[in-house]
Amino acid sequence: MTLQHGIKPNLTQFMHQLAQVFLVGLTIGMMRTVIPALAESDFGVPKNSFLLLSAFVVAFGLVKGVMNFVAGRLSERMGRKHVLLLGWLFALPIPVMIWWAPSWNWIVAATVFLGINQGMTWSMTQTAKLDITHLNERGLTLGLNEFAGYLGVALAGIATAYLAAQFGARQALLVFGLGVIVLALVLTQYWIKDTLPWANLEAARSATNLAPTPRTLDIFMRMSWRDKRLMALSQAGLVEKFVDALVWVLYPVYLYQRGVSLPHVGWIIGVYGIVWGCSQLFTGRLSDRFGRHRFNVWGMWICGAGVALMVMGEGVTWWVASAAISGFGMALLYPNLSAAVADIAPPAWRGTAIGIYRFWRDLGYGIGALGLALTAHLTGQIEAAFWFVAISMFASGALLFVWGEETHPRSA
Repeated sequence: MTLQHGIKPNLTQFMHQLAQVFLVGLTIGMMRTVIPALAESDFGVPKNSFLLLSAFVVAFGLVKGVMNFVAGRLSERMGRKHVLLLGWLFALPIPVMIWWAPSWNWIVAATVFLGINQGMTWSMTQTAKLDITHLNERGLTLGLNEFAGYLGVALAGIATAYLAAQFGARQALLVFGLGVIVLALVLTQYWIKDTLPWANLEAARSATNLAPTPRTLDIFMRMSWRDKRLMALSQAGLVEKFVDALVWVLYPVYLYQRGVSLPHVGWIIGVYGIVWGCSQLFTGRLSDRFGRHRFNVWGMWICGAGVALMVMGEGVTWWVASAAISGFGMALLYPNLSAAVADIAPPAWRGTAIGIYRFWRDLGYGIGALGLALTAHLTGQIEAAFWFVAISMFASGALLFVWGEETHPRSA
C-alpha cells in the first residue's frame, strides 16, 4: 500500500482517530462535574477543605504530565497504536474504584490511573492525526481533534450529572465509565492503524532528516528554555491549564454552594466545554490561513477575562455567559499552541516534542490546582482562587506576546 499524507486520502482512519479522542474526552468528563460537587456528601471531604479537594487534580496533573512525555518517546519506538491500547487498559480500574471508594483517597488513586490513561490516549490520537495529514492541515487537524475531545468532556459532564441525580453518583459512573472504556478497547484493537510509518516517511523526505536526531535530554532542554519560541509556548500551555483545574475543582463547588442544582451545574460547565470544543472547528483552520501567534495571545487574555467575570456577577445566565467566554478563549489558544510546536519540531522527533510540550502543559493541572487551593485556603474565600487564575492568564499571555513569534511556515 502506498502511503499518502492528507486528511482526504486517510479519511477513514482520521475519523476512527476522532472517535477515539471523543471517547478519551468522555472518560475524563465523567470525573469533572459529579465528583467535585458531591465530594462532601458522597466521598467524605469536609466542607471548604480546598487542599484535600484539589488533591485528586494535583495527582492527575503530575501523572498525566509525566505520561505525556513517556508516551511521546514510547510511540517512536513501539508505535502509536500499542501506546493507545495500553492507555485504555490502564483505564479499566477507574470506574470500579470510584464505585467501591470507601474514602477520598480512592478517588485520588483513581485519578492516578486516569492520568496514565489520558497521557497515553490523548497524546496518541493527536500525534497519529499529525502523522497522516499535511503540514498545511495542522491547525484544522488539531482543531478537529480538540473539538471531538472536549465535546466528549462536556457531554460526559452533563450526562453523568443527570445519571447521578437519578441513580446515585457511584452507580452512574460505574456503568457509564465501563461502557466507554470497553468500547474504546474494542475499537482500538480492530479499527485503529499504526501511523508511525507515515511519520517515518515524512522524516525520510525532510531536509531536517540529514541532521542526527537529538537526545531526549537535548529536546527537553530545547523545549523548556533553550529555544525562546518553544519556551514561550510551553509556559503558556502550563498556565492555561490553571483554568481547566479551576473548572474541574472549584466551579462545581462554587455553583453548588450557591444553590444551583447538579444538572444545571453540569450545563454551566458543559457550556464551557461545548463552546471550547465547537469553536475549535474554525479557530484551528483559521490559524492555517492567518497564523498562530495572535490567536494564542488573545486566547490567553480572553480566557482569563471569562474566569474573572464568573465571580463578578450572579445568576445562571451570567455564569453561562462567563463560561462561554472562557471556552472561546480556550478554543483560540488550545489547538494553536500545539500546532505551533508541531510547526517548529522536525518530523523525526515531533512525537517527543509534542510529548514534552504536553508534559509542561498538563503539569499545569497539578501546579494550578495546588495554587488555587492554597489561595482559597489562605484567604478563606473561594473567589480568591478565580482571581489567582485570571491574573496568571493575563501575565502568561503577556510573556507569550513578548517571547513568542509566528511559527506557521507560510506566515513566519
